[in-house]
Amino acid sequence: MIRLHLSQTTVDRVLPPPGLDGPTSPRTASCQPMTFLPSPRTSRTTPETNLAQADRLPEEQRGKVAGLSGVVQQLASVSGTLLAGVLVGDNLLLFLVPGAVGAVAVTLFVCLVREPDNRHLAVETEPFTARDLIRPYLFSPRRDPDFAWNWLGKFLFMAGLAFSTTFTAFFLADRLDVSVEEVASTVAVLGAGGIVAAVLGAIGGGFLSDRLRRRRVFVLLGGCVFAAGAVIMALSPSVPLIMAGAILGNFGIGVFSAVDQALLLDVLPDRDTDAGRYVGIYGFSTSIAQGTAPLIAPAVLAIGATATDKNYTLLYLVSAAFTLVAGLVVLLRVRSVR
Repeated sequence: MIRLHLSQTTVDRVLPPPGLDGPTSPRTASCQPMTFLPSPRTSRTTPETNLAQADRLPEEQRGKVAGLSGVVQQLASVSGTLLAGVLVGDNLLLFLVPGAVGAVAVTLFVCLVREPDNRHLAVETEPFTARDLIRPYLFSPRRDPDFAWNWLGKFLFMAGLAFSTTFTAFFLADRLDVSVEEVASTVAVLGAGGIVAAVLGAIGGGFLSDRLRRRRVFVLLGGCVFAAGAVIMALSPSVPLIMAGAILGNFGIGVFSAVDQALLLDVLPDRDTDAGRYVGIYGFSTSIAQGTAPLIAPAVLAIGATATDKNYTLLYLVSAAFTLVAGLVVLLRVRSVR
């Protein structure tokens, strides 16, 4: 079993126990406008880095780079949490230091990464219309079927992921028959083990997909592994099995995310003239899934539930089904990539 060497005091300082600051608590409500302000910046930075990869990466390196990007994201999350623990006593520095780190990183990217000259490309000079305002958000699935099916696969996977991860603390409290506040340390241990598993999955999946020149089968593998982990968690009566299922699921997330990002670059339409628009459209597969799945989940939890017990078993089985179907959609419907 993976152990996280943090005291409960540190965990409570950096990550307050779930349930103490819910979405309707006064303290959370007062912070929501401030947490919204950085969102446009962070939501633009990630697509732009993906777009830079689309412009530069040859096909045989896309899986490796996607896997390494996943590792960096995991390490960044850990580093950010540790940094928050150091700065937790000073709210001003707690916001300024991460912002300064991000500003320095973006500045280095802008200064050191050279962009190809695109002045030779044709520029549209027609008058701007209302149709032009809507067009960037639309594409033709008939003209670009592989991109459309990959979009659907990512949407289904992220919806399945949101079904389970949104309610992890409540699931553990229900399964262990304790209060939500008492599962904070267990959630922290699951998070630590999950980071290691996701890193291994991202590196292994990304590098193997490049070496074997296969994408779709690894996307299916990621979906199947996550589904297996969700089923184990749904049916497990004890903490060790729940942890095993959670670690297995995170390994599947790492595999799916790395190879699916490489697959996106493989099927990206209009790469030379409109790649940025399609990368942005692809990002909606994640944001829409993360926004809608938690709204649907309560209806699933209510099926066969009693006044005090929610049907978390069914929720995790539905999560597994979504991720399995996601892998099958990519495997069976995407044609232009092996």
